[in-house]
Amino acid sequence: MCPLTPKELELIFEKLDINSDGFLTLEELNLLLERTGFKFSIEELESLVGKKSLDLSEFMFFYDSILNHKNGDVDEIEEIESDLLKAFKVFDLDGDGFITSQELEYVLKRLGMWDEEKDSRSMIYSYDTNLDGKLDFKEFKNMMLLT
Repeated sequence: MCPLTPKELELIFEKLDINSDGFLTLEELNLLLERTGFKFSIEELESLVGKKSLDLSEFMFFYDSILNHKNGDVDEIEEIESDLLKAFKVFDLDGDGFITSQELEYVLKRLGMWDEEKDSRSMIYSYDTNLDGKLDFKEFKNMMLLT
């Protein structure tokens, strides 16, 4: 399988997003998967994806996961996931499952990676897909994999 470019994936995403709401439903995603030789029930797909719809960055991450899985890199994906979870726990100081702008700034300062010109709220906002003002693990993972 020849990997697709991010621009090609964006075009595919836009074509599949029938109602142009910026999200692919599992049904829309399954149409593409069936055409490319993957057979999933909606229940299996929801189990794989972990939610009922995907935005563009989640779609790109899902594509990379499928591509790597098909190429036999399952152990590598699990290792990356494990490493990201460990990193997430470093930033999630209170263990509530979220990273706030205060936690982000505190950890970056302790690591010597903080520049006073940075704004931790805008850093969080850039990847906060549900707009709750903090990052959950999925948002953190997308941030780490996209940067």
